[in-house]
Amino acid sequence: MSFSHAILEKNVVLLAVCTLITVAIGGLVQIVPLFTIEQTIERVEGVRPYSPLELAGRNIYVREGCYNCHSQQIRPFRDEIERYGHYSLAAESMYDHPFQWGSKRSGPDLARVGGKYSDDWHVAHMIDPRAVVPESIMPAYAFMATRPLDYSDIQAHLKTLKLIGVPYTDEMIANAKADLEAQKDPEGDTAGLTARYPKAVVSNFGGTPGKVTELDAMVAYLQMLGTLVDFRNVKPEQLRQ
Repeated sequence: MSFSHAILEKNVVLLAVCTLITVAIGGLVQIVPLFTIEQTIERVEGVRPYSPLELAGRNIYVREGCYNCHSQQIRPFRDEIERYGHYSLAAESMYDHPFQWGSKRSGPDLARVGGKYSDDWHVAHMIDPRAVVPESIMPAYAFMATRPLDYSDIQAHLKTLKLIGVPYTDEMIANAKADLEAQKDPEGDTAGLTARYPKAVVSNFGGTPGKVTELDAMVAYLQMLGTLVDFRNVKPEQLRQ
């Protein structure tokens, strides 16, 4: 046994071939089963594509590198579930490009932050984090409150996401700009918006009527995180220990 092993170690070509075969077998064991099932992500009721304003907020979230300090993945452990809520489901990120699971937490997980705080709290937190969380090390993003949101390409963005599998309809794409502006206007006609994007939060968000800012988009995105799936019927004993 040791003799044959020594031959393998001394022959670089033979070692490379055997390594390649081993890796190939391991890869096939993982990949082949995926072709025997219709889909790898179980469908969950309630999950939908982002509304245009939520999508714009998510783009800002990615642009500012928020994922470097905040994860959006609650692991199936009791301590995490008790702190953040039901563990994250793969289906909740099925329309994320890229997903924001994260691997480091300098701040809390945000997978279930939607509805946890008011719009005013989020606005104050983004402008001056230490005004609401004295021990926070998060930088301030006050500039978002006055910077107009550029959504001139929002329709093109939805079209692009549709090409890679996000189920935006032609109607959603055609009404992208109108839906974005409607979500910021509680006094306006939001029937079309809420029909296309159930549970979309309609609010003045950043407090600047008649003007859509980057802060509006950011708050809209944060306020929908974790709100689409109804976990009220999930029993505690069903949670993985």
